[in-house]
Amino acid sequence: MKIAILDDYAGVALAYGNWGGLGDITVFRDTLPMGASLVARLKPFDVVCVMRERTPLPAALIEALPKLRLVVTSGPRNGSIDLAAARAAGVTVCATQSRKTTTAELTLLLMLALNRQFLPNVQSLRSGGWQGALGRDLAGLRLGLVGLGTIGAQVATLAQALGMTVCAWSQNLSAERAAECGAEQMPSLPALMAASDVVSVHLVLADRTRGLIGPAAFSAMRDGAVFINTSRAGLVDNTALLAGLRQGRPAAAGLDVFDTEPLPASHPMMDADLIAEGKLLLTPHLGYTTEATLRLFYSQMADAVRAWTEGAPIRQL
Repeated sequence: MKIAILDDYAGVALAYGNWGGLGDITVFRDTLPMGASLVARLKPFDVVCVMRERTPLPAALIEALPKLRLVVTSGPRNGSIDLAAARAAGVTVCATQSRKTTTAELTLLLMLALNRQFLPNVQSLRSGGWQGALGRDLAGLRLGLVGLGTIGAQVATLAQALGMTVCAWSQNLSAERAAECGAEQMPSLPALMAASDVVSVHLVLADRTRGLIGPAAFSAMRDGAVFINTSRAGLVDNTALLAGLRQGRPAAAGLDVFDTEPLPASHPMMDADLIAEGKLLLTPHLGYTTEATLRLFYSQMADAVRAWTEGAPIRQL
């Protein structure tokens, strides 16, 4: 059996999982775009292990891989796999568990870094200077959460521990859920944007949420407001975000997710002026990439392949 492990950027897949005796394993540490090269790479494999949405598996790709019999994805869901096409091709798709605290922690890190002017002051010291741009305390600021699911609720708890007040909005947020998380429920997205010193996005990407945060939302933001997205790039009209940053609404943004990953040097988000001015802080999708999370992913991937070969129960999607 030939097994491909895709997009292992950190190079830890073999060390973090018990792959012994499962077959001929090939680890790929880069990501190929959709096309003939990707088809050629994957054609020899019976099993493909994917890391979240780094390499999508649409119908056209699945149908071009006649040997493929099993796909294992990290995390409990993966919207970039065409499950109907997989079923039609006789391909089993299964998943691992996940950890949630990592993304909330990264959100807090971006929030602190941007509000405390962390990177401009680090750069000042490196350049021979000393204290420069003044930061602001999180205590006393208002955090607006677009989405109050598991991760949004964790961010609310962390923010409240630092003395922030919290408000929240989403299309299906209930008053009961908001109260449970200690958040004020806002009547609309523009109202949340206008009322918040920091806005952080924590939604699932779907048809009704794609491009949800656009020009009207950014223009409603208050002076000095910071915008953070550690969820999915598609939730935000990023052209509108860049335009808003140049106009001061938001005053700064921290982004961990992008429409193209890895982020090319030529991508519009790699705006040298905004980055140099400390208005744009970019991180390479670190929300879930911690040692503990990758140990969980790769160990359960290997376990899933073993269980599938033995006919044991697996977490099918």
